[in-house]
Amino acid sequence: MPTALHTLQRVFGYPDFRGAQEAIIAHLMGGESALVLMPTGGGKSLCYQIPALLLPGITLVVSPLIALMQDQVASLRRRGVPAAQLNATLASHENRQLQEDLLTGRLKLLYVSPERLAQPAFLALLDHLQARGQLSLFAIDEAHCIAQWGHDFRPEYRKLSVLHHRYPSVPRVALTATADPETRQEILEQLQLRADQQYVASFDRPNLHYGICPKSNPGAQIETFLLERHARDSGIIYCQSRRQVEHAALWLQSRGWSSLPYHAGLEMALRERHQQRFIQEKGVIMVATVAFGMGVDKPDVRFVIHLDSPRNLEGYYQETGRAGRDGGVAEALMLFHPADLMALRLRIQQAHRSRDRQVADLNKLEALARYCRSDACRRRTLLRYFGEESTGRCHTCDNCNPDYRAWCGPGHRNHAITFAADRFTPGIRRTR
Repeated sequence: MPTALHTLQRVFGYPDFRGAQEAIIAHLMGGESALVLMPTGGGKSLCYQIPALLLPGITLVVSPLIALMQDQVASLRRRGVPAAQLNATLASHENRQLQEDLLTGRLKLLYVSPERLAQPAFLALLDHLQARGQLSLFAIDEAHCIAQWGHDFRPEYRKLSVLHHRYPSVPRVALTATADPETRQEILEQLQLRADQQYVASFDRPNLHYGICPKSNPGAQIETFLLERHARDSGIIYCQSRRQVEHAALWLQSRGWSSLPYHAGLEMALRERHQQRFIQEKGVIMVATVAFGMGVDKPDVRFVIHLDSPRNLEGYYQETGRAGRDGGVAEALMLFHPADLMALRLRIQQAHRSRDRQVADLNKLEALARYCRSDACRRRTLLRYFGEESTGRCHTCDNCNPDYRAWCGPGHRNHAITFAADRFTPGIRRTR
């Protein structure tokens, strides 16, 4: 594919394709649809961005977050690619200009949310483009949101089958870094993709090292980990609640760390400033809910800490995968306490969901619990969860390498701990 390779080299600056990228691009260029699973940093975006530049019309990208759209569009524009986003932040004159650019063929990629896609006026615009032969490809980025968010607070993700029913001749590609076999099946069904239209790369990230510690004194545990292993590195600390985010970020700032909060309750302008600081500066620690990090292009994140248990292994894999995108060694630390799982279980049981969905979510939570309590190789357990087998021990997790148990300190296997879950106990006082 000399044209695709030339575009890769000229526009994106990479010497050659990696893994299945070339095969996926050829598949889409041939008018076929696909589900693409690649680990974070594996080059998923290129799989639809290059066809977008080579095909005659416009590629519509369904993306979950405004910040993610902004990041992708800004990156493409810096490379000279005519791309835009359509969301509620645009002024009326910007909206009119964007529609004019669409209709005159001046755009190659347009990023929209699933909510925007579902609006009758926008579907009418797509109908008009299709009638003129200007729709070339639909890309559904972060496609795991169909299963993870579509059942909860974003039902429009469950309506993306409209793309197949309304525009059957336009190929569709769904892309994600994490999906267990059940989630893959749900994506296939919702988007009306065939089972044989899947490209699944290995889920293994050899440069990521995993450790789980009993949560006893979170402040001291985190500060010890930072001082001894990542005193000058950038990283992410994930919390379940906005309150915990604010409290942890302030606590770290009081200890002299360059720390910023990020959650949906902050004003958008402040979130954007914090995200830009994190991307551009070295040594910044972002304390965030899981809304942060999706698609953020910062390759040198050296650690990810889960202050609270994630909701499932898919979320854990997705969030830890935001570290080490440059291929360098990065570390994933989870502070685990059974009380966190009890709170998550209660939340699932109280959610307004179907009985089948509730059972599925509880099963995923149980798989996470087994992972946290297991003395088996973390890497093998993760890979097996995603349907991939490996042999031997990885020597880069706390269960395979005794040196990594230093992350956890005394009582590595003792989970009978009481503590104030929403409070940081004052930790050690040492200078950086």
